[in-house]
Amino acid sequence: MSRVEAFDREQLLQCGRGEMFGPGNAQLPTPNMLMLDRILKITDSGGAFDKGEILAELDVKPDLWFFSCHFPGDPVMPGCLGLDALWQLVGFWLAWIGNPGHGRALGVGEVKFTGQVLPTAKKVTYKIDMKRVITRKLVLGIGDGTVEVDGREIYTAKDLRVGLFISTEGF
Repeated sequence: MSRVEAFDREQLLQCGRGEMFGPGNAQLPTPNMLMLDRILKITDSGGAFDKGEILAELDVKPDLWFFSCHFPGDPVMPGCLGLDALWQLVGFWLAWIGNPGHGRALGVGEVKFTGQVLPTAKKVTYKIDMKRVITRKLVLGIGDGTVEVDGREIYTAKDLRVGLFISTEGF
């Protein structure tokens, strides 16, 4: 049986409602914290480390919620939201390959910001190259990611770490 390798916004919203991977398993956040509109490609092989890759997009609209408050008169997408989108994608990937549990961001090794997302932009593109996957008692995914705006790379993140946990009570 082949897996779906692309997801539209409605499917991502289904994931956010817990309808994709089943009760007690990974969910994407729902709006306003869902930071992507579609996953164009998701694989469990290929990419820079031949462990899988993800390509996703966010359509930029001037009325996105963060532009009105970050910052009034100088609107820019918070860099942490682009970083969160990368973590969202790593967690989604871990569930997509069949792992149970709730996703939690566990850190990042290095982040560099070299640009910004303004309300005049059209599209943000997220790319993840999975580099390490542990699927034993601990479920952990580690990937390197980039964020592009209108085709120009503006963030890089090395060693994005996300875990899946059956219980997050003691977390």
